[in-house]
Amino acid sequence: MSAHDPAPTNVATATATAGAETDTDPLLARERAHLNASRAALRAMREDVQALDIRDVTANWVNAAVLGSQIEDRIKALADLAHTPLFFGRLDYEHVVGAAEAEGAEGERFYIGRRHVHDADGDPMVIDWRAPVSQAFYQASKKNPLDVGLRRRFGYTAGELTAYEDEHLSDPTEAVHSSKLLQAEIERPRVGPMRDIVATIQPEQDEIVRSGLSGSVCVQGGPGTGKTAVGLHRVAYLLYAHRERLARTGTLIIGPNASFLHYIEQVLPALGELEVKQATVDELVASTPGQVRVTGMDSAATAVVKGDARMARVLRRAVRSHVTLPTEPVMVVRGSRRWRVPAYELEELVRELLARDIRYGAAHDALPQRIAHAVLVQMERSGEAPDDRVQDAVARNPAVKAVVKAVWPAVDPAKLVLRLLSDPDFLAEHAEGLLTADEQRALLWTKPPRSVKTAKWSSADAVLIDEANDLVSRTHSLGHVVLDEAQDLSPMQYRAVGRRCSTGSATVLGDLAQGTTPWATASWAEALEHLGKPDAAVEELTAGFRVPREVIAYASRLLPTISPGLTEVASVREAPGSLEVRPVEAGALDTAVVGACVESLRHEGSIGLIAADARIPALSAALAAADLPHLAPGEETTAVSRLTLVPASLAKGLEYDYVVLDEPSAVVSGEPDERTGLRRLYVALTRAVSGLTVIHASPLPDQLGTAWAGSAG
Repeated sequence: MSAHDPAPTNVATATATAGAETDTDPLLARERAHLNASRAALRAMREDVQALDIRDVTANWVNAAVLGSQIEDRIKALADLAHTPLFFGRLDYEHVVGAAEAEGAEGERFYIGRRHVHDADGDPMVIDWRAPVSQAFYQASKKNPLDVGLRRRFGYTAGELTAYEDEHLSDPTEAVHSSKLLQAEIERPRVGPMRDIVATIQPEQDEIVRSGLSGSVCVQGGPGTGKTAVGLHRVAYLLYAHRERLARTGTLIIGPNASFLHYIEQVLPALGELEVKQATVDELVASTPGQVRVTGMDSAATAVVKGDARMARVLRRAVRSHVTLPTEPVMVVRGSRRWRVPAYELEELVRELLARDIRYGAAHDALPQRIAHAVLVQMERSGEAPDDRVQDAVARNPAVKAVVKAVWPAVDPAKLVLRLLSDPDFLAEHAEGLLTADEQRALLWTKPPRSVKTAKWSSADAVLIDEANDLVSRTHSLGHVVLDEAQDLSPMQYRAVGRRCSTGSATVLGDLAQGTTPWATASWAEALEHLGKPDAAVEELTAGFRVPREVIAYASRLLPTISPGLTEVASVREAPGSLEVRPVEAGALDTAVVGACVESLRHEGSIGLIAADARIPALSAALAAADLPHLAPGEETTAVSRLTLVPASLAKGLEYDYVVLDEPSAVVSGEPDERTGLRRLYVALTRAVSGLTVIHASPLPDQLGTAWAGSAG
């Protein structure tokens, strides 16, 4: 297959439609023919799977059920999504991949897409973007062409191939140029959930995506740098490269809230990955055996103490305090014989288990076997020949059970935490030297509940119970965990997540400048230590692809205050007129905000009205009075319903084509302290992809200033 088509660069732009000019382009017609043939091949692949008869290859109903489920998943993965391009690029290599140059001048051609497609003979028609041969699509450049003669990008309109764009990377006479198709794909209006960025992955993002499974990665990325998308595509890559291993051990994505998870949930299915589970930290700890129902809420001061890593040591002390050294011997009666294990020997067994520092529950289960073994040693010395069944019988002897109950009693994690939060003396005993008197008072309930069931547990309490549960019984570890918006987790929450990947790896995603909890992460080194991944590689994404340069520059005025020393995002997108700051009279605020929403709705794409949580009821009423229907975060936007009213507390991780930001000062004052408020404002200011309009009646925060030369576009 030839390496090049004799075509000029930039034959058609991303906005080109299938009109007269493109319809007569023979190269475009050829690429459309390949697309049609690829779609037909994909349908054939799906039909082959649907036609499989497993009745003669399954030994029993269990095997049949498992195989049937696998076939159903395969059928779903081979679905041809009408508005999702089957391939988005093409690579023409100068030589056969992996062969020496002298072996032949004719190269190979590969179409790069979201999944592998082959023809009836098994020859590839589309190569999965995760395959090694596809990596050059993201990494090749004029400086380092990687043996790529031609890189072609494709543009689509409503699922139809309408444009293409060429780069002759090995041609020194062709000037370097930016890709209009790439820019158009990044700026494409956002309606509905988050979509994949597989066609627009940048070299620095690709390196993170393809990093190995054995190591953990932390990605610090400012607004618009694509850190969430990078994390999701890394999951897709790992499932491709290590499918069997992760199928056994499991993969989990952890997000900050249900709205965020709903927003991102379609990315992996679009890439053919259907089995990755998603959860919030609250949902994660709620799955712990014996976990409680969360119905209460802590003050910020109390939540900070409960989330502090020192609580892990308090809990450890409290759990181990249940162990008491034996002072009496144990007498085991078997038939006519009595076997006595003296107190000093029992004490040695208990001290040995304490020194081994194994889980409390595991030691509780091991102690009766240790005592039984001591009895068996005496039996053997007397000439008997006991076997394992005898040892098990001795371990179940009432006398042995009684001593274990007295020396190493079972511990209920929820009851333990209940006692710590209710009993000042018990808390003081185990918090001595760890928590101050004021911190201990912050932990204690003013009116202790009567039982675990009647207590109004908070989210932070559930994390403490999760920690106690792990001290008693080991938490199951997954193969890989993705933790998004990680900067908002407390040290105890990091520990809870770390337990879920203690034998696996993690991808940690976040932005220190967007930490909006009182316990927000101070540094990634500290966070990774709590997570149990201190050796994780920390990567920083500083190139912005989503937020326009004018908008991110305005928001970045807050950085010296909210996160000193953090690198400012350098947006690659210039969008003159993308920012407007409008001062209005106090009595005209609601009217001005509604008017800005009406103006924004004249543009294509999604609209987000972001406001302080306390302002949401008033703005909802104002929108209703103006006959402007609106959605809540998590509800999917459509072509008909494009306006979402977003509380500032839920804006993190979301994005809209146009954002109207209501009263920045109210966003700041709605938080417990100024720094947290300014961080919340930073999040709200950076949700726009195409345009931001700021409406304010009160003075803007000093860090933003008052003057801005931009105007609405």
